[in-house]
Amino acid sequence: MTTTTTGQHRSKTDPRLPQLQRAVAERLAATEYDRAADMLEGLSPEDWGAQTDCTEWDVRAMAGHMLGMVQMLASWPEMIRQQVATGKRAKREGCIPIDAMTALQVEKNAGLSTDELIAQVRRLAPKAARNRRRAPGVMRKQAMEDNGEWWSMGYLFDVILTRDPFMHRIDIAAATGAPMTATAEHEGVIVADVVSEWAGRHGQAYDLELTGPAGGRWQHGGHSGAGENLTMDAFEFCRVLSGRATGEGLLRTQAPF
Repeated sequence: MTTTTTGQHRSKTDPRLPQLQRAVAERLAATEYDRAADMLEGLSPEDWGAQTDCTEWDVRAMAGHMLGMVQMLASWPEMIRQQVATGKRAKREGCIPIDAMTALQVEKNAGLSTDELIAQVRRLAPKAARNRRRAPGVMRKQAMEDNGEWWSMGYLFDVILTRDPFMHRIDIAAATGAPMTATAEHEGVIVADVVSEWAGRHGQAYDLELTGPAGGRWQHGGHSGAGENLTMDAFEFCRVLSGRATGEGLLRTQAPF
């Protein structure tokens, strides 16, 4: 069992910082891209049309977004191009920037065959991981706003950009029945970081047991049994915290993916 702290001591205006060690974050990023490509490679032709929990996307559209994020991170000029196009679209359509960006990514890659899409993920993912790893300190310290919350760019590079494909793998597994790889060394580390952030966000006593190879047990509040007692599948926990499924009590506290 792991005893968690209540996370960073920060005001609402302080940008959120990554809590993962840099070397761990770098390893997770590279492995997650490999896991995502492996999952896409294993899909049947019928799987690509399956509806996902992201209601506007089937698996094919979701994969187009996943590739679009890799394309953006693999090339600084492409990152600038996407950001400029995102700003224009968000202003024109009155939507939030992340919705504008993901829509652009889906459209950009809609004409690729599934084989071409997977090949681009394989080719560009190492470059994306490298650029995230090499982002200069001055960039990592910059603050950005997301849905009323301030993040450091380091938090985006080390945490969110790994959680995003991880969560989409869960989406694809739920939509298609494809196996979801689950190990303590990779998925378990991502889940543990999510638990730590969730605990810091609600700050209450709890005793949490997540089942499966990516799970574990965490407790905060002085002694086992204090606060809410929760037991659930590790990946379902992530679905609830992402807003894909409903939760009660402390599970109403969400975390970004």
